[in-house]
Amino acid sequence: MNDKIARFLDERRPATPCLVLDLDVVEENYRALADALPESRIYYAVKANPAPEILRLLVSLGSSFDTASVNEIEMCLAAGATADRVSYGNTIKKEADIARAHALGVRLFAFDSVAELEKIARAAPGARVFCRILTSGEGAEWPLSRKFGCDPEMARGLLLQAAAMGVEPYGVSFHVGSQQKDLSQWDGALAQTALLFKELEAQGVTLRMVNLGGGFPTRYRSDVPSPAAYGHAIDEALRRHFGNRIPETIIEPGRGMVGNAGVIQSEVVLISRKSANDNRRWVYLDIGKFGGLAETMDEAIQYSITTERAGRAEPVILAGPTCDSADVLYERADYRLPTDLKIGDRITIHGAGAYTTTYASVAFNGFEPLRQYCI
Repeated sequence: MNDKIARFLDERRPATPCLVLDLDVVEENYRALADALPESRIYYAVKANPAPEILRLLVSLGSSFDTASVNEIEMCLAAGATADRVSYGNTIKKEADIARAHALGVRLFAFDSVAELEKIARAAPGARVFCRILTSGEGAEWPLSRKFGCDPEMARGLLLQAAAMGVEPYGVSFHVGSQQKDLSQWDGALAQTALLFKELEAQGVTLRMVNLGGGFPTRYRSDVPSPAAYGHAIDEALRRHFGNRIPETIIEPGRGMVGNAGVIQSEVVLISRKSANDNRRWVYLDIGKFGGLAETMDEAIQYSITTERAGRAEPVILAGPTCDSADVLYERADYRLPTDLKIGDRITIHGAGAYTTTYASVAFNGFEPLRQYCI
């Protein structure tokens, strides 16, 4: 937690749970990514955190936006973005939503199946389309494989079809998985992409753009490579596979843009044991899976958690407040909290700026959505 957020929490003492996000950190992250990949256009993944304050800041910095729904498109436009800076990057869209996006001026659409391509051709004639290919997601803490993308051979056929359907086959996209710490993962995906470019060009279709996706991480319980390290690895892979004919590239950072900008402050609601000889305390917080910490599912994303107590740290099981037995955050991971921790104490969940407010339920068990303060 930086001094700015600490001062806000100390002076305002907002009710918990709440997320406090420092916009200055978002700006630092944007500039670091822009410096690391100066030839790539940044399309912020709005789903990570669509707070109007974040969108307005990124508009002012020159960002473009990756959106997953018409609502997100309208949020970006309301924040001052122009439609030519918006990509409809979800491969699963209602035809009516494609038509609405097209009417709003959006001209860049993702697809990964013939049925989706047909919808875009009907509802957004003349649009630029890019086909998403499958990746393994190996090395990612939150993989995005299987549900999205198609194999490269199918992508080749679909992009050939697109050329005859009144839309422009513009490029190829992939996503190596969220919170990807393996710098080499872009290399394999770019090797497949470059081969697709070459094969399609031989068949009369010249692609222009590679969407490198997201995957840029934030720090949780362990260090992650710097934006510069990612930029170097991606640049080397582009040159290795495309030579002197490097296409336009875009990146879609979400977690890497806002994750480390925010912290959640939570209150300890209950501390208990399940039996007299239970060697681990159960620590229940006023936030859980349904309040914004959905990424603790399978203990995939492991947030750094601290408290002001200074006693000896011992193992705990961390859980949320709801009447749902699935609302357990960490049981297998080795989380330890001070033995002098008390009910009513406040704890801090670090690196929580991404995928928290948007995952919070509207009113499960009557709990209100996670409050957010952008400062």
